[in-house]
Amino acid sequence: MSKALLYDATLCVGCKACEGACAEQNKLPYDETIAAEQVQSDHKFTVVLNKNEKYMRRLCMHCQDPACASVCPVGALHKTAAGPVVYEEDRCMGCRYCMAACPFGVPKYEWSKVLPKVQKCVMCPDRVAAGRPTACTEACPTGATKFGEREELIQEARDRIRQNPSNYVPHVFGIEEVGGTSVLILSGVAFEEFGLKPNELPKDPLPLYTYRVLSRIPDFVPLGGMVLGGVWWITHRREEVAAAEAAEKKEDRGGSR
Repeated sequence: MSKALLYDATLCVGCKACEGACAEQNKLPYDETIAAEQVQSDHKFTVVLNKNEKYMRRLCMHCQDPACASVCPVGALHKTAAGPVVYEEDRCMGCRYCMAACPFGVPKYEWSKVLPKVQKCVMCPDRVAAGRPTACTEACPTGATKFGEREELIQEARDRIRQNPSNYVPHVFGIEEVGGTSVLILSGVAFEEFGLKPNELPKDPLPLYTYRVLSRIPDFVPLGGMVLGGVWWITHRREEVAAAEAAEKKEDRGGSR
């Protein structure tokens, strides 16, 4: 069983204690100016969005089968059995394929640094490995963010919806989206209001689509190679024939003089 986070937006009061704890855990700057920023960035791994006194946390979703890890050519990103999708910056070569692959737009690049790296929430892997909750969970004063076993949190989320259906959108975001994530979200307002679009995300893990394409490569790549090779041979042969004919004509003109 793997660990996960359950964020219940209906319990969030927008105090941003999770933001401050995340910054302290990851040794990032945090002040009033950064607290006012409403976007994830290379120096703000989690953000509490506020729309008309309704709140929503955004952070890395820690996909069960992460697309970012599947496209990383050097293995700088990988999913641990405990749940976090971790990042080893010493391996990163800055290709930024992970940024293009992530369906949630999470990885950020340190554009302002001389030696930039990708940055994102890594779900406090050292704390998780030690059996401790994530820093954001520990700092939350209302229990809006809860840490635990993923399967148990899924059951708890469903129970909350069943017991108070008028409080929630009847959907647990993260159970099925892109094959499931290690961050589960409950909301009292449409997820789309905060940029989460469950109806536009596939249920299958995104790396599965890559596999499906690769599985067809043996069918069409050799044939394509043969066709291209044939075109090259014919073109090259025509050039040889033309050169030989030109040489013969030149020789004939020389002999007739």
